[in-house]
Amino acid sequence: MQAVIAVTGKDSVGIIADVSLECKKYEVNIIDVSQTVLKDYFVMIMLVDLSALKGSFSEFVDHMNKLGESRGLVIHTMHEDIFNSMHKI
Repeated sequence: MQAVIAVTGKDSVGIIADVSLECKKYEVNIIDVSQTVLKDYFVMIMLVDLSALKGSFSEFVDHMNKLGESRGLVIHTMHEDIFNSMHKI
């Protein structure tokens, strides 16, 4: 089972480290990551493996949302099935 995590917001030091640390706490493995800074805005998309997820998916999503709020970021965590359904025509 996989998920897509999208992170956006004003660039600051430690965003990747903080998001990665929270993934580690929940035993979420980062498979792939792409990030860039557009002017002052940070954008990152991660593909993660949830097969060893510690706790429920909704708990992980809520935790990532709280991390985003505390850092002034928007963090969307979408289950792979929802992400794929959104992009099918």
